[in-house]
Amino acid sequence: MEHHPFYAVRPLLPVYPEDPSPHERRWVLVRDSSVLFRNDPAAGTVLMPDPLPEGLSCGEPVYLGTRDDIAYYAAGVAAGAEPPAGWQPAPVRELSGKVPEGDMAIASYAVRILDFDRSTAFCGRCGARTRPLTTERARACTACGRIVYPRISPAIIVLIKKGEEILLARSPRFTPGVFSVIAGFNEPGENLEQTVHREVGEEVGITVKNLCYFGSEPWPFPDSLMIGFVAEHAGGEIRIDGREIEAAGWFTRDALPSLPSGASISRALIEAWRRREI
Repeated sequence: MEHHPFYAVRPLLPVYPEDPSPHERRWVLVRDSSVLFRNDPAAGTVLMPDPLPEGLSCGEPVYLGTRDDIAYYAAGVAAGAEPPAGWQPAPVRELSGKVPEGDMAIASYAVRILDFDRSTAFCGRCGARTRPLTTERARACTACGRIVYPRISPAIIVLIKKGEEILLARSPRFTPGVFSVIAGFNEPGENLEQTVHREVGEEVGITVKNLCYFGSEPWPFPDSLMIGFVAEHAGGEIRIDGREIEAAGWFTRDALPSLPSGASISRALIEAWRRREI
């Protein structure tokens, strides 16, 4: 099954080379949870060439990986620092269609890894400083030796079919008017199928059957891994929980509401159903 390239392509080889310096370098500069972006008429970019502009104040460089003999690095930029001419901060999620998908994936990875380094600079067990490892993406405590890896939070997302209709729901957090499929985080002790049944029951009060895996999407905002399913309605009437969901209903292909962004597995699920592929 063909999936959206934003979540289907692994952008980098993350293993640390013995000496990355011979490679050509590119930089992703991160400010808070945004990246510096240049909106060229031909093709925008989030990749700044090396060397960086003089006078630009950046934090310690973080090696991201290599792709096509180019070494990629990330660095944080102070909130008050003036970006180079022509560059501006932009949330990664708003760059879909403005930069190549592979570059967008590198930018998301940069935001995620810098956040990981900041949040694990000190050991959660003994409080000592940690250091980055060069053999894998992890940090080790300099005192007790505890190793921590970037956190990944698994979540399910499921498109539910009933005949020629699908169930779409609206969360209060969504952009006004937008509906999407049901999603929720996996809990300790659950397998993914149990998570689907629980989340669907809690949020819209129905039961489902015939679960089928669709695909997955890394969603590093900050650390989710979305695992997509397709399921069929098994029974029950829609009964929204009133907290996570404020509206829900069954929709046909010719009467769909406003939908999520194209750069998402939720939209990929809906579009695959609309094309009658699932």
